[in-house]
Amino acid sequence: MAEGRLPHIVLFSGGTACRSINLALCAKPVRLTRIVPAWDSGGSSKVIRESLGVLAVGDIRQALMTMAHGEGRAGDVVKVCNARLTSGTAADAQTEFALYAEGRHPLLERMEPGLRGAILNYLRTFRAGIAADFDFRNGSIGNFILTGAHLAHNCDINTAIFVFRKLCDVAGHVWPSTTADGIDLSAVLNDGAVVAGQHRVTALGDGPGRIGIREIALSARGEPVAANEAVIESLESADAIVFGPGSFFTSVLPHFLVDGIVPAIARNVFARRIFIGNILQCRETRGLDVARMLEIAAGLWQARGGSEVRPFTHVLANHQLLPFEKTVGAFAYLGNGALEEVCARISAEAVIGEFEDPWQRGHHDGRAVADVLSSLLPS
Repeated sequence: MAEGRLPHIVLFSGGTACRSINLALCAKPVRLTRIVPAWDSGGSSKVIRESLGVLAVGDIRQALMTMAHGEGRAGDVVKVCNARLTSGTAADAQTEFALYAEGRHPLLERMEPGLRGAILNYLRTFRAGIAADFDFRNGSIGNFILTGAHLAHNCDINTAIFVFRKLCDVAGHVWPSTTADGIDLSAVLNDGAVVAGQHRVTALGDGPGRIGIREIALSARGEPVAANEAVIESLESADAIVFGPGSFFTSVLPHFLVDGIVPAIARNVFARRIFIGNILQCRETRGLDVARMLEIAAGLWQARGGSEVRPFTHVLANHQLLPFEKTVGAFAYLGNGALEEVCARISAEAVIGEFEDPWQRGHHDGRAVADVLSSLLPS
């Protein structure tokens, strides 16, 4: 790391799962880049994707709002971008959207004219692109603004993100791992059944969840998925590349399937490569443990061209306090399994600590994890 330069942490993660870690890292003397999935196929993002045929922006917007929170940005622009429309009737949601798009919302009326004009331009661009029967219910204003910027800037998502960051005065970077649209994620279960769509994989029922996932695949209208150049540049300058926490098969592991990601990580031989185990199992990972997840990730890493470099230098895993299974809600704590054995096999160092938030069971203590990540940065 060059003298006088802030260390650069690149974080491949899910949305909600890494929020506390993102917030804690914002308080550290580091530069932070979040790499998020571009294959979200549920919720508000699904409606926008199906209506306009564009890249899903929900995870991007959510990560940018987390950055804004962590950096202490709480102005009117951030409040607008973090707003969500009513989930009542379609007519009520459309009326509420009009308050924003026509500049009649109180937050917009008191805003500086330049910022207000930019936001209105993107909202109106979005409105011009959608069908008359578009369902605005429960929609995110930030998603609409970011999608409008995407359309206004020749469908260049990187430019749209740059503009959105400037509007919100966010310093941290957020990039989708690919700029391709129409990306589909699918999973093959251990019995050979295929589950298509990120939203279906992450919501596996009890039966399919217990059968388990054998492999996952990504495609962009049947073609391989190419990496975002902004992501490649971020990986080249990273001092630490962090994987997780988040939904293993839909938010973390699929990044390895994006062409160019694994080779770019492998080329940066000086960066720490850190895997963070989840606190709980989830619908995707019933019956798995951290050791088995590492084996799956290492196998995919080798298959994608990273065999000459070990996939991870360090593995953070929660200390197992009890010798029996315990649950939080519907899910058991994620065990560590044969962690030391697997770490020895892939030449990674296991870092076992008490990483659970004492006030939110099943969640990471963001400060505890951020402290360890900071301690692992190369000097």
